[in-house]
Amino acid sequence: MNGPAVRGAEGDVTAELRADCGSCAGLCCVALAFTASSDFAVDKRVGEPCGNLKQDHRCGIHRDLRQRGYSGCTVYDCFGAGQKVTQETYDGQGWRDDPDRAREMFAVFPVVRQLHELLWYLSEAVELPAAKGMRGELRRALENVARLADGTPQDIAALDVAARRQEVNVLLLRVGELVRAPHGKGKRDRRGADLIGARLKGADLRGANLRGSYLIGADLRGADLRGAELIGADLRDTDLRGADLTGAVFVTQTQVNAARGDDATRLPPRLARPAHWS
Repeated sequence: MNGPAVRGAEGDVTAELRADCGSCAGLCCVALAFTASSDFAVDKRVGEPCGNLKQDHRCGIHRDLRQRGYSGCTVYDCFGAGQKVTQETYDGQGWRDDPDRAREMFAVFPVVRQLHELLWYLSEAVELPAAKGMRGELRRALENVARLADGTPQDIAALDVAARRQEVNVLLLRVGELVRAPHGKGKRDRRGADLIGARLKGADLRGANLRGSYLIGADLRGADLRGAELIGADLRDTDLRGADLTGAVFVTQTQVNAARGDDATRLPPRLARPAHWS
């Protein structure tokens, strides 16, 4: 198998880290659990197929997920782990006809999803001009994580993914500091801050450290987030209408999907504007 990190160009890596539901066996609709809430209409256990999943692994209410109480499905992003596990790890085999394989697939899928998330961050970091001096370290880390994602089902299931995340995090912390440095050392350090419901309309947050911050329901309309670091920030229901995230680093599609925005919201080029924003 050839993992995405050894393909070469960052663009190729990014393409393989985007979900392709047509090449997946509906793993996120089976392997993951969810609880009845504002995000999901019902409870579902790990290994229990969602009631909306059809035999061909397609969603029966895909066009109406938000209207039917499944907004959580429109937010979730597997970073391409679904097609990776289905088509490469298991060579196109599904989970329906073999209970043992199904249990194994359901254990492997979330691990690969975490590895692909690390690949998303690393593939961005290796292309950042500010991290040019770290490019060798970052490329090695990228290739190492890709090799882990290319492992056998048994190796992947047994992987200490928390340890791998910590190793990568050490590098990403350094990259974040380099990206923010031009904006002033120590300025706008909101790492892990409780900013739930904060009124930050029009705020100057250029180069801000918002790593792991809680911005749930915050008003960031028209805010300037250029060069800000947003890894792990909780953007559920954050109002990003008119905000400028140009050059913001370590932002994921899941974070953007969970927020609110409009046509005036400026996003990093790697991210797609969510359909529900319009």
